[in-house]
Amino acid sequence: MPTIDLGLPTPSPTTPVRRPTRRIHVGDVPVGGGAPVSVQTMTTTNTANVDATLQQIAEITAAGCDIVRVAVPTQDDADALPAITAKSPIPVIADIHFQPRYVFQAIDAGCAAVRVNPGNIKKFDDKVKEIAAAAQAAGVPIRVGVNAGSLDPRLLAKHGKATPQALAESALWECSLFEEHGFTDLKIAVKHHDPLTMIAAYRLLAARCDYPLHLGVTEAGPAFQGSIKSAVAFGILLGEGIGDTIRVSLSAPPVEQVKAGNHILASLGLRPRKLEIVSCPGCGRLQVDIHKLAAQVEAAFDGFPHPLRIAVMGCVVNGPGEAREADLGVSSGNGKGQIFVRGEVVRTVPESKIVDALLEEALRLPSPTPVDEDPAS
Repeated sequence: MPTIDLGLPTPSPTTPVRRPTRRIHVGDVPVGGGAPVSVQTMTTTNTANVDATLQQIAEITAAGCDIVRVAVPTQDDADALPAITAKSPIPVIADIHFQPRYVFQAIDAGCAAVRVNPGNIKKFDDKVKEIAAAAQAAGVPIRVGVNAGSLDPRLLAKHGKATPQALAESALWECSLFEEHGFTDLKIAVKHHDPLTMIAAYRLLAARCDYPLHLGVTEAGPAFQGSIKSAVAFGILLGEGIGDTIRVSLSAPPVEQVKAGNHILASLGLRPRKLEIVSCPGCGRLQVDIHKLAAQVEAAFDGFPHPLRIAVMGCVVNGPGEAREADLGVSSGNGKGQIFVRGEVVRTVPESKIVDALLEEALRLPSPTPVDEDPAS
């Protein structure tokens, strides 16, 4: 299917060079091996409530989610998996803790992958051979997901706490058990709430294996704090080429997690930008409520079908310069707004008409033209 040429700037020469890894497939989404970094989140519904879970999956898909994980803590949740996987528009990963029997049920239900947490599955090591055989037969990858809060007690005793070394050692140990049975369709996550510990753990993994890595600052916090912690950690690691899938683990709705993940990737040139608002922070020169105006512009263009960079500026000092770099722009003051289209002033409107004028000019922009898809992509 053809892709769309949206007239975006070519990637910056500083776009991170990806770490070479082996490739797995989570349903129809390639992970690792040079594939685009995928955005994941996890549903917050009761998985056994199939309708509510599918509704939330539809919402996060519309927000740009590539892969979704669902919790499977009970038998009712496991029983709901076939109906969910049959209707989900994106691949579904079953999140399994404590009960290894749910792993087999998830594979049989058509889940695209299964996440296991070795520290939370009793006698997990004894089940690896059976899990590997079932996953291999179904072509289902396994994510070994190590969390600081549920680290294998043996490693806690050895290291004293969830150090980067302990997290990496736990993950690599469990991977080695799968490798003993010839199973290598693995992805690794070693999450910690502290970004510096998390970064160090992933660097250790990147140096010691070629498995694709799922990045996450676990329990990152509320939306503001958690987004910053995640952006810092992901920015550092992705800037070093480390990371193949990401989840921004916020105490916020899954849609907000997905939006944050997409913004992080776009900021690094790892995902095409959609709506980007370039707006000034405010100073004593302003003659307009720039915070209110920027919020109004963002809300008005939410869901706009094509990528846009819009400069919302409050004075003539930086306004014209920023407008030259944007598709659309406004420089406001004295109750009026100069409307820019790709650096050229096209009209001046009253302050109350700025948002409407920007929408009108956006709709006048040339439609994107299809281009042939790169066969190597």
